[in-house]
Amino acid sequence: MWDEQTKAIRRMSTAEVFAPERAYGWEFYQRPTVEVAWGLLGAVLVKREPEGLCAARLVELEAYLPDGDAANHAARGWSERTAPMFAAGGILYVYAIYGRHRCVNVVTEPEGRPGAVLLRAAEVLHGEELMRRRRGEVQWEALCRGPANLARAFGFELSDNFRSVCSAELFIVPPPEPIAPEAVRRTPRIGISRARELPLRFVLWQSRCRSR
Repeated sequence: MWDEQTKAIRRMSTAEVFAPERAYGWEFYQRPTVEVAWGLLGAVLVKREPEGLCAARLVELEAYLPDGDAANHAARGWSERTAPMFAAGGILYVYAIYGRHRCVNVVTEPEGRPGAVLLRAAEVLHGEELMRRRRGEVQWEALCRGPANLARAFGFELSDNFRSVCSAELFIVPPPEPIAPEAVRRTPRIGISRARELPLRFVLWQSRCRSR
């Protein structure tokens, strides 16, 4: 079910994996968007809440660039919807699709440069029962497959806009070991109509949880 990286994470203690002091800091996110996307691939998203703790390894991401990217929501400039993207990197940009689904992005780059990384898919490491209450009885590999499903499994809402990913309640822990280049495929983004040719989708290709 899991590749060697995920097995290594599961062998680590809860304190090692889910410790906010091990997480990426603000400076990590305030870098070029593609660099942040590479760094997030294989990292562990952790969310602590009253209902429990959810954690999953990020296996599929899409970068949205601040310059020359027509698919970026902020390509036409600032709006009330895209305001989080113009803040300094290290916060969330959450938006609605089809009226009721949510998609979660991690904002990148310095303030005023609207870049973001869309969280597309992840492998569940902790909190499966809670995620199933939100997602229903789906297969393990489908719990966080697809950006809307990931957002629902983690319980993200529009109210999470501007939320820090450098807090004790929400953070991202680096992979325990560097990701081997041969494990990654970089492809055009999917599910969009503009700038479809840009190779800005980053995938751990052997993961059963990636988009199909």
